[in-house]
Amino acid sequence: MDLHPESVVVAAGRPGAPGDPLTVPVVLTAPYRHDPDNNRYAREHPSATIEAFEATLGALEGGTALAFASGMGAVAALAEGRPAGSVAVIPAAGYAGSLASFRAQEALGHLSVRSVDLTDTESVITALAGADLLWLESVTNPLLDVPDLTRLIAAAHEAGALVCVDATLSTPLLLRPLELGADVVMHSVTKYLAGHSDVLMGALVTSSPTLAAQLHARRTLTGALPGALEAYLATRGMRTLALRMERAGANAAELATRLAAHPAVSRVRYPGSGAMISFEVTGGAAAADAVCAAVRLITHATSLGAVESLIERRAMHEGDAAFGTPASLLRFSVGIEHVEDLWADLEQALTAG
Repeated sequence: MDLHPESVVVAAGRPGAPGDPLTVPVVLTAPYRHDPDNNRYAREHPSATIEAFEATLGALEGGTALAFASGMGAVAALAEGRPAGSVAVIPAAGYAGSLASFRAQEALGHLSVRSVDLTDTESVITALAGADLLWLESVTNPLLDVPDLTRLIAAAHEAGALVCVDATLSTPLLLRPLELGADVVMHSVTKYLAGHSDVLMGALVTSSPTLAAQLHARRTLTGALPGALEAYLATRGMRTLALRMERAGANAAELATRLAAHPAVSRVRYPGSGAMISFEVTGGAAAADAVCAAVRLITHATSLGAVESLIERRAMHEGDAAFGTPASLLRFSVGIEHVEDLWADLEQALTAG
């Protein structure tokens, strides 16, 4: 039966035999008893708990999913796994951790990096000449730009480059890059997929069996496997992904409209869907910091994608400031609280700031 994504997140990755538990339990083991036909060790052969997560995400994305100990572990599998001398085309402005990972490989002499403005499609296409990897984000973090994935993926393949799309902020409910021809999708599972600020985990998904085997081998060599408890919590979180995204997205759309009309807000960045808003306040960094200090329901913290709303001035971080994040930009991860309570908190914080 072909299921809608909202049903896949609930039904996929569950045991199916009569008498099985409805949910795969937490299997805590490193070694397994010797089997002459299948000698297993957890670093190479994950437990059933991790496999359940991978089956759920794989079904949702339409590929083979591999779980990693963190989003950065998933990034590193690609950034550090390219052949020596490779050329990677990466965003000039994007998630600072991913960009730093590629820059570190360049500093070590392992690969060359070309930074591009993902909103300038023609410039990206030009930079792809001789490239081995195109790293994309949709939407970008924290500026929330939306690159032309269809054109960029096609151009990268024409140039002979592998394409990976970080779709953390979109989730598979809004964007499935494999359907657009991407080779790999990356998720920081910590964010929307797990959704409760209690998991550190990442994932890669590919529709290529060959590439899946290569990434599996890379994970085995680096030992970047998540723990069973983290995988269990991530699967449990995914069961409510559709409901959480529906509520948080509706909240974000309404709040983006109200923020755009507020006299203390100079610019609102909202891509039209999803639950992320980035907005700039008048008065510069000091005013933005004052808003973060004044919120009561909204939490001033790093991260995003959880049931609770989080806000942070991103240019306080050296990596974000380095690529031009406006000093007064606040990244606002909208949660599932009542929208009127969120607006009341924003209003009083903007007034206090």
